[in-house]
Order: sequence, then C-alpha cells, then structure tokens
Amino acid sequence: MSRSTPSPWLRWTLAGVAAALVCLAFGITTARADLSLGPHEATYAVTADDELVADLGPLGTVVTDSPLPLTLGIRITVHEIPADLAAVDAASFDALAGDLDGYLQFFDSPQQTVRTVAWALFWDAARGAGAAALVVVAAGFGLRALLGAARRRELARVLVPRTWEITGVVLVVVLVAATATASSPPEERATLPASAVFEGTALEGARITGRLAGVIDTYSGQLVETYQANEVFYAGARENLLEAWDARAAAQEAAESAQGTPATEDAEATDYVTFLVVADLHCNTGMTPLLRDLADRVAPDVMLNAGDTTINGTSVESVCVDSFASAVPDGVPFVVADGNHDSRLTTATELANRQIVLDGDVVEVEGVRILGDRDPLETRIGGGTVTAREETPEEAGERLRDVACDAAGEAGLGGFTAEERVDLLLVHQPVVGDAALESGCVPFQVSGHMHKRIGPEVMGYGVRYVNASTAGATHGNASVGPLRDSSEMTVLRFDPERRRFVDWQLVEVTPEAEAFVSERQPIPPPVPLPDEVPDEVPGGSADGAQGPGTGRTPTSSPSGN
Repeated sequence: MSRSTPSPWLRWTLAGVAAALVCLAFGITTARADLSLGPHEATYAVTADDELVADLGPLGTVVTDSPLPLTLGIRITVHEIPADLAAVDAASFDALAGDLDGYLQFFDSPQQTVRTVAWALFWDAARGAGAAALVVVAAGFGLRALLGAARRRELARVLVPRTWEITGVVLVVVLVAATATASSPPEERATLPASAVFEGTALEGARITGRLAGVIDTYSGQLVETYQANEVFYAGARENLLEAWDARAAAQEAAESAQGTPATEDAEATDYVTFLVVADLHCNTGMTPLLRDLADRVAPDVMLNAGDTTINGTSVESVCVDSFASAVPDGVPFVVADGNHDSRLTTATELANRQIVLDGDVVEVEGVRILGDRDPLETRIGGGTVTAREETPEEAGERLRDVACDAAGEAGLGGFTAEERVDLLLVHQPVVGDAALESGCVPFQVSGHMHKRIGPEVMGYGVRYVNASTAGATHGNASVGPLRDSSEMTVLRFDPERRRFVDWQLVEVTPEAEAFVSERQPIPPPVPLPDEVPDEVPGGSADGAQGPGTGRTPTSSPSGN
C-alpha cells in the first residue's frame, strides 16, 4: 500500500505549526510569577486543571474557579507560613491577627490582584515560548549542518511519507504534557464542598481542603467579618462622597452664577490647571474606589502623590501601587515623590504603571514645572529609620534648593528673571522643602508625612501645604480597613499666566463614613522678594475672607492626628 506524500509547503506548514504548539505549550505550562498574596510573598504557576489553588498556611487551602482562559489554572505557593499544625505556636496565632489586614487587601480588591497575576504570567509565558522558539530554530539549523545533504535526503525518504503520523504524535505529546501540570485529580476537586465562610465575598463558591479545617473555620470567619465590615463602610463613604461633591459643585455654580460669572465661563476664561493631591495612602486599597470617583468628578489635569504609598516598601505591596494606579483617569499624569515607607521596589512598580517618579530634576507636566525627589530616609517596621542615601533631610533640602535656584535665575524687580522657574516643590517630608522656600526660589510646596493637614501657610518666601493622610492613617494603627482617622484629599488650581497656585479645596471622609467638601479658598500670597512689587491676592482677600457656600470650611491650622 503506497503512502500519499504531502506537498513541500504543507510539510513545512505542519512542521512550523507543530513547533509553535510545542513552544507555546512549554511557555504556558512553565509560566511562573513571584508576586504576593495578602501579606505574604507567593509564587504563581500555571496548571491545566481549570482551578485556582492557594495554600494560605494557617488559613488553609482554598480552591476556586480559575480566572485564566481555556482550561488553565493557577497554583499559588505561599511562602513564610508554617506548613503544619505542629509548627504553629501561640506567637504565630497572635501574629495571625495582624496578618488579617494584609489578607483584607486581597479580599478588598481581588480583581486587581488577579489582573496583576494574569499579566505577569502572560509575559512570562511569552518569554518562555520565545526562548523555546529560539532553541528550536537553533537546534534545527545545527542539526541540518551536522547531518549534511546526503543524510538529510536519506531521512526525508523515510519521514516524509509518515508526515501525518508524526504530526499526530506531536499533538498527543503536547496535550499530555499540558495536562500533566494539573494540581490535583478532577474527582478529588469535584468532591470538595463550597465553604460557607466565603459567602458574600469575592471568593464565594471557593472550597477549602487540608489539615487545618478547624483553624480555617475560626480565622476565615474573622477575616470575612472584617471584609464585610470594610465593604459596608466604604460603600457608604463612597455614596456620601459623591453626594457631598455634587452638592458643593451645585452650590458653587449657583454662587458664581449669582455673581454674573458662571462656573463654566470662569474655568474656560482662566484656563487653570487642576491638581488632585493624595498623600500617605499606606496600602489602604479600600480608598481606591473613592479616589476613582473623586477623580472622575474633579477631572484633574494632574494627580500628585506626596509619598508613603506603601507601609513597608516590600514586593508584596506592589498590588497596592497597582490598585491606586487604577484610580487615575486615562491620560492623566500621576506625579509621585516617594516617602520614607516606600522603597526602590515601590518606585519600580510605579514606573511600570507609567507614573512620573521625581528624582531630583525639574519636570514639566501640563505646563507646570515640578521639582521633587524621593525621601532621604527609609523606615521599616521592626528595623527603624535609616538614611537611604548619603545625606540628611536638611542636606537633601539644600540640594533641591540649589536645583531650584539654578532654574530660577537672578532675583530682580518683579521676581526671578528665568522663564524656567520651578512652580511646585513636591516632597514627602515638609522639612526637606524649608531651604527652598526660604531662598525664594520655590513659590509653593506640597508635602505629606505628618498625617495631619498644615496650611496653606507662608514659609520663607513661599507657601507650604501639608496634606493629611488619605488612608486615614494614625500612629501605631494599621491603615487597612475602615478609617481610623479622617481621610483627606485636596484640589489645587494653578494659574499658568500668573505662574501661581490660586486656590485650594479640601475633600474629607471621616471615620463615621461622612464626607465633606469645602469651598474653594484662596491660597495666601507669598512674602514678596526684596524690591518685588506684590500682585493682588488671587481669588479673594489676603485675610482669607470667604464667599457664600455650604458645609464646613477647613482652616489652615493642623488637623488630623
């Protein structure tokens, strides 16, 4: 019986498809990502069992549906957790209560964790498939050279008639290799009942297995109670924030219309640059939906982060950076001055999210010239505070002052002569900006760190504003979960013609889930430089007199902790 011989183009096509399938299967089934799960480092690996399987140490093993397409699953290996009950002592169980805040971050925004993991696995699979393709191509050319023309013709006479059999064998091998990565037998997974402790959460329908079922019942119940309280709190706060903003916007528009200057005409005529300021987020991802809603209402041209996005600057907190980045509207620049609780790992995650991380140079964003740098200190829980570089906060401030003064040019009648003068200094610790403000080379500074609002107040020849913690963080307490202190965000407006910030507006969410939005208040003018003619105070009188409005009005005195 004679065999049919496929045409050369078909043979090459089949060979290419088979090689591509092998490379793709290799890339997918070997994809791994070292990320985080709650407060722990974790390794994510792709499997073929259509399940997400996570060993949570004292919280047990959780099995739920996989977020990946086709029949692909994920196996999560959680590190630095005792593997058996005998290894868990009383101190470990006491520490578990502290871990609940970290797990709450995962429960609070699981979609962000899933998105981060899926992209990391996708890129690792692509890299693996690409590397395998290079190996296959190199091996093919190497084998071709070793065999020589005569031997290749001899093998072709034997293999070409068996093209279809070889193709079938390759497909079977690929399928077997792919399914061999399953985490557990299908019949074992099918018998697992859904756990009641996850009802009403993002993991509803998940099944629990393992030796620590009793511990799971106790601590998972505590975790879910915390999660549900967190959801109720932030849902109410979110609703109140939108109502407060809409009420303030309506009152503002009515007041300006009564004065004969409609809000829309005023905004278009002045063409202000609007900033939305946050600070000391400290991984409180519960605030992410509120930040997103506020950004949608404010429609800022630029968002500013005055640092301390994380708690300890660890790799497991990258999900916090990703979560806050998701609140930034598309196309809006997000400028960051990292704080003492951040790290180079935090910076890397921010850069991966296309944020503008200040590093000691002047950058121009939406026509506003901004100077800033990461904090010179690093604070680690249990490790204290150390210098991150060979300079103190005062020395860092002097360095930034010199950069600002080089950009400002010479002082003279009407101000500095250079057109590239810095408009804004963004640093985490307020003290770092003292030298620049006292020199007159920087007219306005925004900071965080203090967890309380200070200003806007005149400092030297400039004005300083310290934003309170947007996470509602207080000293000695975790910043995850319902607010323990007021969360504050600030809206600033900048006049590009006069090169100055003209007014500020406070947005506050209280521990009672109430929300308040202040009137726009004029920013006090800086002290004029020698021989400089002061301009008229923008937006109102120098004594801060206010126009009509509703709600409570913030003061320039410290607030918060």
